[in-house]
Amino acid sequence: MDARQERGLQIANNFKIVKNRIGWKVPSQSGVGSYIVNLDNGTPFCTCPDFEKRQQPCKHIHAVEFIQQRETDPNGVTIETRTMRITYNQDWTHYNEAQTHEQEQFVRLLRELCDGIPQPIQTFGRPKLPLSDVVFGLAYKTYSTLSGRRFTSELKEAQNDGLVTKPGHYNSAFRYLENPELTPLLKSLIEKSACILKSVETEFAVDSSGFATTTYDRWYDHKYGKEQSKAKWIKTHLMCGVKTHVVTSVEITPLADASQLPQLVGITANNFNIQSVSADKAYSSKRNLHAIEAVNANPYIPFKENAVSTNNSQPYDGLWDKMFHYYNFNKEAFFEHYHKRSNVETTFSMIKTKFGTHVRAKSPNAQINEVLLKILCHNICCLIMSMYELNLQMTFLMPNETKEVMALNMTGN
Repeated sequence: MDARQERGLQIANNFKIVKNRIGWKVPSQSGVGSYIVNLDNGTPFCTCPDFEKRQQPCKHIHAVEFIQQRETDPNGVTIETRTMRITYNQDWTHYNEAQTHEQEQFVRLLRELCDGIPQPIQTFGRPKLPLSDVVFGLAYKTYSTLSGRRFTSELKEAQNDGLVTKPGHYNSAFRYLENPELTPLLKSLIEKSACILKSVETEFAVDSSGFATTTYDRWYDHKYGKEQSKAKWIKTHLMCGVKTHVVTSVEITPLADASQLPQLVGITANNFNIQSVSADKAYSSKRNLHAIEAVNANPYIPFKENAVSTNNSQPYDGLWDKMFHYYNFNKEAFFEHYHKRSNVETTFSMIKTKFGTHVRAKSPNAQINEVLLKILCHNICCLIMSMYELNLQMTFLMPNETKEVMALNMTGN
């Protein structure tokens, strides 16, 4: 099953596909519009841009094929049967309990997590706000999805509840958000928040996605004689556990997907026992396969169409050949593991649905930190769900050596 077939199966399972007098009306996976698929004339046809460009079956055609299978009985008569859609039962008791208590548990866990943040040494100037209070306020604001000004009253209530010592001005929060030294601190908090689930997560998935901004690149196009513009995106690479969707490592950079996998795997391996890593074809390379093998894990990355075995070429690569033959001659077992990769798409969907698909900040550093805050809030929500679903106790105990490392990151020494 290739990537288009996999996406077709997702459409068949999650959308309503209806047959009309023209063909099958298949909703777009983005949720905007629909396409017409016709399988009655022998040659599949779809009105989507992908089919018009390739003239090959697209994900919408595969979706219809999953919904309608053609079988021939012993008499040669073609009969149509509908596939049974796979559904998963929701544990509504624990889900409802987690959702109704989420906010109170969120502020508690966030406060405990921020209590481990050391205060950078200050030698001159006006006394600064406690860094732990600043990070708490920024994360709590991100969780509320309110603007900095509208969140002021919430921060004052947090002071009354003893969650912060002094509510800072919203302009102070904006200035802290622009500080590049905040980035490594937020990454360390994301990794620390995920560590509690290290006994639960052993299988992981990697992917990247973009968060929209309100800033644009503009240039004058001499060919068309007018000014052109293009919206900027914050490209985010992350690795997550496939059971709880907790993010274990993250990198924010416009670089290619494949180059980020070794670092994501290495950071995750410092805290988790990795058994398998799933990723799409964009990550298919010998370097990535060996990076996953180096942490004693199995890589499940589909091979590109032009990929070949190294049996008859130099240098020989045993791992590449092993996975290449496993992918080509045992696809059912391979894709049983690979399909867990869809959980990383679910993770991005959870983050964007709950905390927004775009960032409000204008400067590049602030935009990066805002995305990291969204991921940190997502991790805490995953912990809360695990508390009720898996009956886990959540505590944040920070060793002294970790505090020293974080203090060095913040002081720049």
